[in-house]
Amino acid sequence: MPQTPVPRTPAPPAPATVPAPRRPWLIQGGMGVGVSGWRLARAVSLEGQLGVVSGTALDVVLARVLQTGDPGGHARRALAAFPHPDLARTALDRYFREGGLDAGTPLRTAPRLRATGGAQAEILTVLGNFAEVWLAKEGHDGLVGVNYLEKIQLATAPALFGAILAGVDHVLVGAGVPGQIPALATRLARYERCVTRISVEGSEEPLDQLFDPAALLAGHLPGPLRRPEVLAIVSLPVLAAYLARDEATRPDGFVIETSGAGGHSAPPRGPMRLDERGEPVYGPRDRPDLARMAALGLPFWLAGGQASPEAVAAARAQGAAGVQVGSAFALCEESGMARPLRRELLDRARSGTLTVRNDPDASPTSFPFKVAELPGTVSDPEVAEARRRVCDLGFLRTPVRGPRGLAYRCAAEPVAAYVRKGGDPADAKGRRCLCNGLLATIGLAQRRPGGRVEPPLVTIGQDLSFLPRLSPGAGPYTAADVVRWLAAGAGGGAAPPDRTG
Repeated sequence: MPQTPVPRTPAPPAPATVPAPRRPWLIQGGMGVGVSGWRLARAVSLEGQLGVVSGTALDVVLARVLQTGDPGGHARRALAAFPHPDLARTALDRYFREGGLDAGTPLRTAPRLRATGGAQAEILTVLGNFAEVWLAKEGHDGLVGVNYLEKIQLATAPALFGAILAGVDHVLVGAGVPGQIPALATRLARYERCVTRISVEGSEEPLDQLFDPAALLAGHLPGPLRRPEVLAIVSLPVLAAYLARDEATRPDGFVIETSGAGGHSAPPRGPMRLDERGEPVYGPRDRPDLARMAALGLPFWLAGGQASPEAVAAARAQGAAGVQVGSAFALCEESGMARPLRRELLDRARSGTLTVRNDPDASPTSFPFKVAELPGTVSDPEVAEARRRVCDLGFLRTPVRGPRGLAYRCAAEPVAAYVRKGGDPADAKGRRCLCNGLLATIGLAQRRPGGRVEPPLVTIGQDLSFLPRLSPGAGPYTAADVVRWLAAGAGGGAAPPDRTG
């Protein structure tokens, strides 16, 4: 009996040979989930600086946008540009609902990534990242980056490949040691099979996660791809020096992020000490030595409390290429944060009644996490207590070797499940579900049985002193306003003209 021939994967095109991206003096910080979406990144890019989309949970973002009817048709327009139309069609058939689901109808869940594979989850991750970057870059030639958390290792390869397919210029990675990312970016841009080493709690042996971009596209290779520049987000020069010493781990630059930034921040060096408000105490050892950074010979940007022209000028005077700014953009008109929450933040910040706490317990990652205290959000103890613990998204879960073999564990999941997988119940105390809370913050909350809706969780930086100067009339402001205000510190005046067309 004749055997069925095995199809061969076509040889990938040669890597694109194009000039390196221009170096910006301003990076708009990546803020997840979806606060720095494609609209914000595009607006910053059109001003001549680096606009950055958050790459966290973009598979779920795409699935939920489609289920809410895809207002404006943006997601469908991006999927129409995907090089493998049949893969894009699978997402549309599964999730798109004309006019959106009825209010109260639960949103269909997305498949979860696992270290051992999961084709549907990989495809949706590739599509979500492609769509977000493609929309941010649509119609202009400005710089667009994507931001990832190293802690979310299961998504890294397919997410980065989707962004590279869409022509992303920079990839920024923090919340861990991103030593695998430079080589991974190179291989993905060549359509080469790659292996991500996934850390496993309770084991010294990591798991090897295989991802084959050429096989996923099944011959629909759109041509040569350009490798993006990799920027590692670190808190101190010691980690930067460790990454820079080896060509395999050396990034193209660094973002030095201090504890003043929103979202996650590195814990203090040495034993954890808390102040009277229960926040981590940072000391002289946590202040980066910029002379050591400059000596590495790679460009770097400063992040955390850098939103002023004076901070930009000071950073550049100390050898930095510029600054990264997040919170000022999180509160602008193009931000993905739901408008009512953004207004509440602005009103409280301007009246001096806003409290932002650097909570050492909120995040399942064990990294301190900034939480804005707003009524009706998870920061409210009554809201947090009333919320039923559930882990149905699982981006921050980690593989563990437990009594029953390989499992996936998250300190914010139901305590009984966490303990069953070998977790210490003390580690689950005070943990918040960032996945569901942050999706609710951008208006994509899951609807639960009985009419319950997931409450939001809002993160922002603790230094909002820029508001009176950036918006003296207390009115709304745009991303362009932020760039043009900061430009004075970069030695520039007005931003370059819009280069659409």
